[in-house]
Amino acid sequence: FLCFIKDYHEERTIFYDTVRQFLMILCSALVFFMQAGFAMLCAGSVRLKNVRNSMLKNMLDAAGTALGFFFFGYAFAFGDNDDESNQNNTFIGNASFASIDAADYSYWLFNFAFASASVTIVAGALAERCQMAAYLCYSIVLSGLVYPFVVHSIWSTHGFLSCFSAKPLWNCGAIDFAGSAVVHITGGSTALYATMILGPRQGRFHDMAGAKLEKPNPMPGHSVALQVLGTLILWCGWFGFNAGSALSLPDSSQHIASLCAVTTTISGAAGGVTALVSNLILMERTTGEATFDIVKLMNGALTGLVAITSGCAVVDPWASCLIGAFAGLVYLCSSQLLLKLCIDDAVDAIPVHLAGGIWGMIATGLFAKPEFVDVVYGSSASHFGWFYAPDDGTLLGNQLIAILFVGATTFFSMFPFFIALNYFGWFRADSVAELVGLDVSYHGGLSRNEVDATGEPQNITLKIRDKSFTKRKKQQQRRQEQRRQRIPRQPLPAITEAVPSARPKRDQQLLMGSYEESSTSSSSQRQSIGSTAVQQQYQEDNEEAEPDLSLFQNVGNEAW
Repeated sequence: FLCFIKDYHEERTIFYDTVRQFLMILCSALVFFMQAGFAMLCAGSVRLKNVRNSMLKNMLDAAGTALGFFFFGYAFAFGDNDDESNQNNTFIGNASFASIDAADYSYWLFNFAFASASVTIVAGALAERCQMAAYLCYSIVLSGLVYPFVVHSIWSTHGFLSCFSAKPLWNCGAIDFAGSAVVHITGGSTALYATMILGPRQGRFHDMAGAKLEKPNPMPGHSVALQVLGTLILWCGWFGFNAGSALSLPDSSQHIASLCAVTTTISGAAGGVTALVSNLILMERTTGEATFDIVKLMNGALTGLVAITSGCAVVDPWASCLIGAFAGLVYLCSSQLLLKLCIDDAVDAIPVHLAGGIWGMIATGLFAKPEFVDVVYGSSASHFGWFYAPDDGTLLGNQLIAILFVGATTFFSMFPFFIALNYFGWFRADSVAELVGLDVSYHGGLSRNEVDATGEPQNITLKIRDKSFTKRKKQQQRRQEQRRQRIPRQPLPAITEAVPSARPKRDQQLLMGSYEESSTSSSSQRQSIGSTAVQQQYQEDNEEAEPDLSLFQNVGNEAW
């Protein structure tokens, strides 16, 4: 009987491990599917002339992150997790380079998907004006060095801010369950530094002469449908992002995954509704028109999802509603602040991820419930949210330290990196390329082609140019034809006979009567009148087109 129990326990362990790995792969696919959401959101937020370039850069982010995280990233992040003999905190991991010795490949895949999401945040902020080489360079550096260093400090078993460490900071560490700081503050702060160095798009805050505009020039995206599609895909992927993180917990915490899914849904919904209604009231008070802005709804929902990512496993559903509602207000305020500072974020990635991540970390220090903290982190986390322990602000202090640590790490690593790219001219695209569109400059045409009458694909850029040129040409020909039909103010008999239908009959009679009255004058006067009429007619025709002298072929020597 004991042997049966032992065999049953071993089989159960193997079955549980198999199911866990399968679910980990499924959640990894959900998180990686967020790349499609980022791509659609970015494509809809940029202008049509930059769509293909935006898509390629999202693909480069995923490819560059995979290579960087495979060769260096996983080793720096979790390389010493299996070293149980060492109870001290380490600066960075030093094993499993090229992921050769990765103990759990499903865990590697899950963390790669997280790294890819963090790197892609930067792509949207730099849209429409960044070179291709810069994207590939920063994606490898961020995923292979900077992001793993942050992961090691907060999520590794040897990180000084990790709740799973044997010696966490102040015997507590910082709670960042699914990555408000590790993923979103890292990507958002990197996007902020890169945008500051790269500068705004042409015509956003200054005119072509360099004078500052009174109000920022709005540059809306070309497709709201793609933006909505991207937002919904991101929301769907967030369930794998937050609930999937619970798969690494022990068996006794299985209900935590369901709690993560519920709090994620409520926070995202509260953030979107709050941002929509607040912007509606603000616009009605300032402009007199009540405007339902769907972009505010989408970005408010995303900010709520970012904010709940840190504490989705340790807060009650009612607390997640408050976190999401306040996140919507945080988004509106931070978005307006960027405009005041003339920082051009094409997709509002900085307000959503950086501001939302900061608020999420603070909210966890306020609303972390003791019962959930004990289930998720065990006895290693002896401090709870400030609302549950007003006399203990240790956890809240650690949350603030984690925010400062991530911001300082990205500043001292990525800020010099972007300055170097800009110094060598590898960062910003050429001004002419930016003006005509990066699709035409780098990819041979716009993202949409049409077929002409012969069945050959025709580029929209050429088609628009041909239509415009044809329209101007027709207008010029029409004006020239109208001028040719005009008769001089003092017509001569020869001109009237040459062009009998140039004016109505009544006008011809009046003109002829004027000529008969003037025929009694001397020949010198007739010569002066004819010469003046010809000169006036020549000056009018010569304003935009060459004069047509065919009307004057029958004029006699006496008239000249």
